[in-house]
Amino acid sequence: MADMAHPPSFNLPAAWPFWASIALLPIVGIAASFGGWTLLLVPLSTWWLFGTLDAAIGSTDQNADPNAPDSAIRWHMAVTLLWPALQLVLIFGTIAFTADATHLVLWEKIALAGGIGVLTGAIGINYAHELMHQKSRLEGWLADILMTSVLYGHFRSEHLLVHHRYVGTPRDYVTAKKGQNFHRSLFPTLWGCLKSAWQAEVTLLARRALPAWHRRNPFWRYGLMQVAFALLAYGLGGAFGLAMFGIQAAVAVWQLELVNFVEHYGLTRKYLGDGKYEHVKPRHSWNNTRKASNWLLINLQRHSDHHFKPGRRFPLLQTYGEDEAPELPFGYPVMTILALMPPLWRHVMDPRVKAWRKRFYPEIEDWMPYNKGTNPMPR
Repeated sequence: MADMAHPPSFNLPAAWPFWASIALLPIVGIAASFGGWTLLLVPLSTWWLFGTLDAAIGSTDQNADPNAPDSAIRWHMAVTLLWPALQLVLIFGTIAFTADATHLVLWEKIALAGGIGVLTGAIGINYAHELMHQKSRLEGWLADILMTSVLYGHFRSEHLLVHHRYVGTPRDYVTAKKGQNFHRSLFPTLWGCLKSAWQAEVTLLARRALPAWHRRNPFWRYGLMQVAFALLAYGLGGAFGLAMFGIQAAVAVWQLELVNFVEHYGLTRKYLGDGKYEHVKPRHSWNNTRKASNWLLINLQRHSDHHFKPGRRFPLLQTYGEDEAPELPFGYPVMTILALMPPLWRHVMDPRVKAWRKRFYPEIEDWMPYNKGTNPMPR
């Protein structure tokens, strides 16, 4: 476990860096007002800026007290509770403002919708991820608002019922296998996640002797909320407003799956035979301790501890030494760019996957079944 000699505090000044997302909202207003080169400000101020800040500020291995109560981290939690309302204003306010705007040409409006998708993906989906792991009904609803506003409501079912249960196994569509190409795997992953989420919910209903289309199936909620948001976009901006809504959703989901690709690439749980795998451990997720990108992503990069303790709130997530969890060479802003260039990605990551296998599973000689995503036969 990393250093706890000087654990982080939970006061308001300590929480402010995690509010960096709020500072990005005026940038969308500038881009919507002026167009042109200002449309580059949104991607430049997220992945590029925070990737640069990572290099300048560095990392930290300090860990907070994992048993701190919610009352101690209220300023940290507040940003995730506030963001859903801000995201709705961001999406639909921009659609209303630009639908009939004459100062923006078609390509500028499309680029603006993509820029919004950068924020709804990098921030909105990430905050939804934090919220859906909590027991509060309010936080669950806020997570649904964020996910359905990017037309990906089923992510909650897939993530909680499938990904966390089957991460590092062939049953998890999100766990990228060694040698996998992000571009080629994107659409199979999207379809596979939808199917597995539906099946997981239907299985839960069947255990209660309820039919698949029972009103308790959350797919009704996901679908109705997504239709409502789509109709709102159409009402505010007509067909083009609906198109802008769809573009931002597509960019957001693309970003989500790009990050998912990075988080578990090549890491698999040991097969124990009879369809069983070892329990999830910190070693089964790539970890990263870069300060700036963890501020923007509310510690998502402390992913090893998140899978080890899924309900732990983001300020309390722990980090580990490399003897317990593998470390990415860079933060997500850089790693996701590398993932878009498969040869370079494999050059950087495949040797690290091999080193991980040698460190944690020296007894496994044949990794071919794991590479193919099939159940290895016990030796």
